[in-house]
Amino acid sequence: MAKMWAGRTSGETDILADSFNSSIGFDQRLFRQDITGSIAHAAMLAKQGIITCDEANSIINALNGILQDIESGALAIDQKAEDIHMFVEQILTQRIGETGKKLHTARSRNDQVALDLRLYLRDYSDDLTTLLKDLIGALIGKAESNLDVIMPGYTHLQHAQPVLFSHHILAYAMMLERDVQRIADCRRRINVSPIGCCALAGTTFDTDRLFEARKLGFDSVCLNSLDGVSDRDFCVELLSALSLIMTHLSRLSEELILWSSQEFSFIELSDDFTTGSSIMPQKKNPDMAELCRGKTGRVYGDLMALLTTLKGLPLAYNKDMQEDKESVFDACDTVKICLQVFAPMIRSMKVNAGNMAESAKKGFMNATDLADYLVLKGMAFRDAYKVSGTIVAYCIQSGHILEDLSIDDYKKFSPLIDKDVYQAIDLGNCVQKRSSEGGTSIESVKKQIAHLREVL
Repeated sequence: MAKMWAGRTSGETDILADSFNSSIGFDQRLFRQDITGSIAHAAMLAKQGIITCDEANSIINALNGILQDIESGALAIDQKAEDIHMFVEQILTQRIGETGKKLHTARSRNDQVALDLRLYLRDYSDDLTTLLKDLIGALIGKAESNLDVIMPGYTHLQHAQPVLFSHHILAYAMMLERDVQRIADCRRRINVSPIGCCALAGTTFDTDRLFEARKLGFDSVCLNSLDGVSDRDFCVELLSALSLIMTHLSRLSEELILWSSQEFSFIELSDDFTTGSSIMPQKKNPDMAELCRGKTGRVYGDLMALLTTLKGLPLAYNKDMQEDKESVFDACDTVKICLQVFAPMIRSMKVNAGNMAESAKKGFMNATDLADYLVLKGMAFRDAYKVSGTIVAYCIQSGHILEDLSIDDYKKFSPLIDKDVYQAIDLGNCVQKRSSEGGTSIESVKKQIAHLREVL
């Protein structure tokens, strides 16, 4: 295919250089955005009298035809083309002749590719927000159907205090809520139009950048043409937000993997989201959760690759910036498929409430409540802490748990302890007493659910 930029050079490049330079293999996914942007550009050129209305109509009709043909499969994207922008322009020129060559007036591939990428990521941000909210909804549903299930809460992966499973799972919903907010914030900075910045310095033509931006649904335009074509902050910011989403998915994946092990048996993942072993017939492997955990590093890598590409670039556009798309597209695709898998995996997950409750009885997780009980009886907390710890040590040596110590045994450690201690250290009461804002009581969890439903 002839090079559209032939002139200063012959336009003849080495076959290997052609392949090395080409981006059609990955930027072809931008065909809708490229054509949509070109339609708006043609309309602006006609409005400003730079081309005639008849020429604009001819261009726009032909572009719509190209879009329909690509979407239907009637027109295959030529993999020998340099990029999607050149491909669309060459097909346009083939179909309507000289008029097609006028479309590129008052723009460059530099601002064109920046426009296409912003349009693509704006649409992606909307799709991603829908997926995030779907996963939040799945977590809310699982919390509501297991509202009063008690499980061990952990610090350092050691039994710490009893919590409600619903409270624990909603912690991830809160993380994802912040992810929704971050994506919305990113979208505001994505939704700024670079078209009209041209190669780097703007144009001598009397263009109307605001008209073109409004037709494409942008909030504003880039105010510095050098910045408009060389900025990829919006990509870095989005990849940073995607990396944090993957951090949250990876942490939840780790819990699902642990909880579904024989040692925990807190949950059972659906057969739809597990695999078997090629040699061990008893195995049920949490592969989808493991893959989400594993793919987190891949998204981190995409972020670091883009930051490294940008760090040494002088203004304005450099060919290095072609490397932005593979990192961006890979991260976008990876996060999208992980979220698509995660929501149904959570919805179909079985919670083994009995196993959680049995585990919660171990590890003296009500020891803090015993100390709090003594504080309410008038003992200073540090003294109460020591007494409670001493009682735990005694229980370990004698093979008891706090609930089955006799009142006579308790009084050996403090005369303040009376029969009401058993009510104070009951696990259900331990949970319900934590009614402070954001705590693990049922009423607190219900407030959290109400808040998240409002977000949705």
